[in-house]
Amino acid sequence: MVKMRLKRIGAKKKPYYRIIIADGRSPRDGKFIDQVGTYNPLANPSEIKFDEEKAKDWLKKGVQPTESVKKLLKISGISE
Repeated sequence: MVKMRLKRIGAKKKPYYRIIIADGRSPRDGKFIDQVGTYNPLANPSEIKFDEEKAKDWLKKGVQPTESVKKLLKISGISE
């Protein structure tokens, strides 16, 4: 199954994430299909950036977001 999930790219003790579309079987930081946004939890307030067109298009295609990405989508107003 194809999923929308987080890929960690930050340094040790400084997390920074890319929001990606990937096969559910691939590793967390492995190969991915597309990048739809970024998430910086250390900024105050947290910084969430989505390419709304891409995200909505992938959701229409049936991509399943993980729990953490569902929360980010809700905060940014893309999903209910």
